[in-house]
Parts: sequence; structure tokens; C-alpha cells
Amino acid sequence: MTNDRQARAARAEQMRKEREKADRRQRNLITVAIVVVVVLLIAAAGWGVKSLSDDNAKATEVVEPANLVDGGVPYPVADGTDNSKAPLVEIFEDFLCPACGQFEQVSGAFLKQQAAAGAINLRFMPFSFLHNQSTNDYSRRATNVAMCAVDADGPEAFWKLHALLYANQPSEGGAGPENAELIDLAEEAGVTGIDECVRTEKFVPWIDESKDTLADERKISGTPTVHINGKESEARTPDELAKAFADAAKS
Repeated sequence: MTNDRQARAARAEQMRKEREKADRRQRNLITVAIVVVVVLLIAAAGWGVKSLSDDNAKATEVVEPANLVDGGVPYPVADGTDNSKAPLVEIFEDFLCPACGQFEQVSGAFLKQQAAAGAINLRFMPFSFLHNQSTNDYSRRATNVAMCAVDADGPEAFWKLHALLYANQPSEGGAGPENAELIDLAEEAGVTGIDECVRTEKFVPWIDESKDTLADERKISGTPTVHINGKESEARTPDELAKAFADAAKS
């Protein structure tokens, strides 16, 4: 009996050891599986962060927006309107510029009425230079969303957004609307599908290059600046502009 008890005890001990070995193997398998899952999650998170970063990476390539004419946005006129001999009126503006906002309030409607009637060829010329006058680079970003609009949907969409940007113009020295708000304004103007263009600031390199070119070649140093047939004019009110247009039409 003693031998039987010893044999049973030995078998029990052997079974205990085998259970422990099986338990260790199962724990190791679970640990390995957890490690694999964690590694995969980390890899997926890293890929997601990289993809998000890539999606939001700021543009560096100089790309001119579509639908411009000589670097500016023409005011659209109805078919059949003959403005071929009308004076060319170029308005150089920065959407953060308070004087530009005042000029839009005083003379914006008059300029558009004159353009629609074919009395002038109206053209918006971006001149974004007030980079240090907001805490979130609103000057460039506002011009960029306007360029995204004209690139995507043409001049008519741009001029609708142009009016909304001035109607919602922030004060200098603080933060202007963030990109999400600019996208909302674009949608209010009927422009959709430009989220990536806005987030990546697609046209900012071109905006900067255009500003430098205009400063050098056209001697633009501030906004608003009005050029009529290539010559700077001091006209700002509707009466002054009307006289300047009439004089230009005669020459």
C-alpha cells in the first residue's frame, strides 16, 4: 500500500506540474497576443496621426488659382455686356485691412453696379501683407479661402465670399475667424468641397509670391490701392470714382 500511495502521489505531482506548465503556456500565449494587439494599435495610431498630419500639412508649392486674369479676380458680367472698351479698375485689398472694409462699405456696391453695367472692368487683386496684425495669420488665411473659392467655383462665387469676408471682418490685433469658420462662410456663399484647400493653406505660397511681385512691379505698398488703367488713383468715394472713370474713358 505504501508503494501505491507513493505512486499516486507521484502521479498527482506530475499532473500538477503539467497543469502548471499548461497554465504558463496559456499565460504566455495571452501575453504575446496582448503585445501583438498593442503593437498593432500603436502602429495604427501612428499611421492615423501621420495621415492626419499629412492631410493638414501646410502647402509649400506655388500654385496659382484657376479662373484669374493677370493675377486678379474679374467681376462677372452678364452675357452680351460689352465692356471691351471700359476702363480697367484694379482694387488691391487685404481682407484684414480696416480701410479696405470701410472702402467696401462706402463704394463696394457702386463698383459692382458699374462693373455689371459694363462701365468698368473690375478686378480684385490680392495683396495680403498684414501678417503681424492678427494672432492667427488671418490676413493670409482669409485671402486663401477666397482663392480656394475662385479656384473651385469661379469669380461669381469669389465675389459672394468677398462680401461675406468684409461683413465678418475681425479687428486688427486679435484672432480672426479660424479655418472652420472660414469654411462655413464659403458654404454660405455656396462654395463647398474646399476644406482641404483651406486646411492646407494651398494658395498661401502663391499669395506671398504675388504680394512680392505686386510690391516690386506695381509699387503697391498698402491697401486699399486703386489702379485705373494701370495708374494709381486717389478716388475712394462713388463720386470720386465716377469722375475718375469718366476721365479714364476719355483718354
